Amino acid sequence: MGEPSATEPEHSDGEPVIATRALTKRYRGGQLAVDGLDLTVPAGSVFGFLGPNGSGKTTTIRMLMGLIEPTSGTARVLGQPMPRATRAVLPHVGALIEGPALYGFLSGRDNLIRYDSADPAADPRTRRSRVAAALDRVGLTAAAGKKAKAYSLGMKQRLGLAAALLQPRRLLVLDEPTNGLDPQGMREIRTLIRELASDGTTVFLSSHLLDEIEQVCTHAAVMAQGRLITQGPVAELAAGARGRLVVTTPDPAEAARVLKEQGVGDIAVTDDRVTGEPPDRDLAEVNAALVTAGVRVRGFTVERASLEDAFVALTGEGFDVAG
Repeated sequence: MGEPSATEPEHSDGEPVIATRALTKRYRGGQLAVDGLDLTVPAGSVFGFLGPNGSGKTTTIRMLMGLIEPTSGTARVLGQPMPRATRAVLPHVGALIEGPALYGFLSGRDNLIRYDSADPAADPRTRRSRVAAALDRVGLTAAAGKKAKAYSLGMKQRLGLAAALLQPRRLLVLDEPTNGLDPQGMREIRTLIRELASDGTTVFLSSHLLDEIEQVCTHAAVMAQGRLITQGPVAELAAGARGRLVVTTPDPAEAARVLKEQGVGDIAVTDDRVTGEPPDRDLAEVNAALVTAGVRVRGFTVERASLEDAFVALTGEGFDVAG
């Protein structure tokens, strides 16, 4: 194997791929964009960085990538301090931030060749084969000869991902990778992210779409107004919120009245479904009260809490779930 190269960041398996301590960015004029962020991204995770637009996600990513200096605090990526170690770290990081910059008059293949030519670490002897492999990886082989300006938005996003994958990467940073895509394009990108993670690449994925994080991520952090609200495994974050009580009945108005009397909060009625926040008491008593009042109960369950429920419980505010 020989000695590791001087540019290879030291990195042990147990060390987080990204670790920030009290990371803070205050812009001129006093606006606090990121406030004391302590973030830990485990190696091998698909880490969802979640928050409404304007919550500080992109500013954080720009600090992690060495594009802007923090006002205070520290950031380590692949075990190295950023932005000081930018030149050593970035060759091992693929990034798709604020959409890919493409040359519309060039084909998809020629765009990637140009990207690769601009990378001083890229071996020109393997360029053609690596470009072909990256196109294949994102499902663009058949469209490789088409001009980029003829690509759909989903194809452009996939081409941007292909550019990030021209070299083997230990970390992939994606800022809103499915923004503006149709449902099919979203599915394709999500499938690709899962495949990359199964190959051992750590994926750091910023999004304002809760269901996206829930579907593809193993871990997540929730940001609001520049501050970290919580972080941890996705399953644990959702488990921390209480589920919704769901009663199915042909008597929804009467059911809603009884449930309110029984202490059920935030009641909503949709056709034959009445939902609400379960009260702090035995639900069997709530069910019995419905039956005693003559409500015909066809279904009585507590649905598992989603990440959306957890977010609302944590921040006390709604979220742009649909995008």
